[in-house]
This record gives sequence, C-alpha cells and structure tokens, in this order.
Amino acid sequence: MTNRIRRSSSAARLIFLGAAWALLAARSGGAAAAPASKELLVFEAASLKDVFAKLAQRFEKDNAGVKVVANAAGSHELRTQIEHGAAADVMASADRKHMDELLSAGLVVAPSVFTCNEPVVVVRAALAPAIKTLADLPNAERIVVGVPDVPIGAYTLQILKKAATKYGADFPARVEAKVASRELNVRQVLAKIALGEADAGVVYRSDAITARGKVEIVTIPADLNVIADYPIAALKAAPHPDLARRWIDLVKSSEGAAALRDAGFSACAAR
Repeated sequence: MTNRIRRSSSAARLIFLGAAWALLAARSGGAAAAPASKELLVFEAASLKDVFAKLAQRFEKDNAGVKVVANAAGSHELRTQIEHGAAADVMASADRKHMDELLSAGLVVAPSVFTCNEPVVVVRAALAPAIKTLADLPNAERIVVGVPDVPIGAYTLQILKKAATKYGADFPARVEAKVASRELNVRQVLAKIALGEADAGVVYRSDAITARGKVEIVTIPADLNVIADYPIAALKAAPHPDLARRWIDLVKSSEGAAALRDAGFSACAAR
C-alpha cells in the first residue's frame, strides 16, 4: 500500500513538472514568435502634425509591431537636432533650405518634394471686417509672425518684400511696426491668433483650416505669394531604413496625396 502511494506521488510530481515545462516552453515559443516592437521616428515640420498622425494610423495597421513616433517642430529646430546627433528615421521639412543643409552635411539620403503649401493671412474673427486683404494687414494692432530662421518666417519676409512693389515701399515697415511676437513654428503663430493673443499673422492654409470659426482666412494674391515646397528624406543613419522607405512610399502614394489634399496641402505646380 505504501509503495503504491509513493508511486502515485512520484507520478503526480512528474505530471506537475511536465506541465510546468510545457507552460514555460509555450511562453518562450510565444515570445519568439511575436513580432519585435519597433519605433519609426519621424521628424516632421509642425504643419504636418495632423495629417501625418492620420497616415501613422494606416502605417501601423499595415506594419504590425511598429509604432510611429512623431517629433513635430519648426524645420530649423529639427535640422539643428539632427546636426547635433538626434536619432531619427525620416525628416520632412517645410522648405528646401533646411533639407539642403542636411543633404550637404551628408545626413539625409535623396530628398524629394512630396507636397506644397500656400501661405495665407489669418485674422482674429472679430477683426475680419477691418482686414479683408493683404493690403489691410497694417490695420492690425498686434501681428505675430515666425522667426526668420523657420520657413513660415522666411516666407513672410519674402511676401512682404514682394508686396512693397504693389502697396508701397513702406509696406513691410508698416507691418513690422505692428509685430508683437515672433514664434518658433507656424502652429505657435496660429495659436496666438486663435486664442485672441494677437490680431493677425501669416500661416499655411493647411494650418488655417484647423482653426475655422476662430480665425478668418485672407488669401494672398498669387503674384505676391511664395509657395512652400515640402521635401522628405530618410536619414543616412536611420535606425530602421526599411521602415523609413515604407513611410516615404506611403506619404508619396495616392493615399498620402489624398490625405494631404484633404488637410489643405496642394500639388506642386511646375516652376
């Protein structure tokens, strides 16, 4: 009787140990079979934040185990971060200048323009009757613009210079006299106006339409405007070059073009 009890106990221990090993093996095998989690780090001009967030959802759906991590800021700030060693897979700029600087430094590979954007004047809704055209911009008491180093700031200066030929040589000075602040990216310019902290400023049309109801949009005459080119490129030292290529392919695909168009961006005309 005692021997039978001992044999039963031994059998029970073997069954228990076998089950434990099976469980450990299953967990180990499951971990090996699961796709490794990867992060695609996208440096993007601030004006691309919303539309790239939508494209990121599609990218993550099509690439299991991948998370798109966005770093949205002014193109000048992004370029500086990369020059100082920041790790990134993709860079998308709101102008050619900063991308060309990265290309000259050997930090990006084969940049190409994927969309364009149109600067517009945005006006605090309450002041819309007083500022209906670019010529009326000096009527604003508090104007906010981008710093000259960021694309929207540089475009604004070019627009004011061109406007001087039509509205008088003193037009840029009359606008500058009303500048209350200079911001580091286009979203900060828009926020100041939408929150009532400033009266008017220059932003991209894609940004302006995100604040409908809070601001009025004034179109800048085509002969005075400066259309923004948006180039994109993979970083030469991209941690995930294959994913970077797939992201760029999505952005430049028909689906990407449709998303950009819906967000207020435009196809680039031959120039």
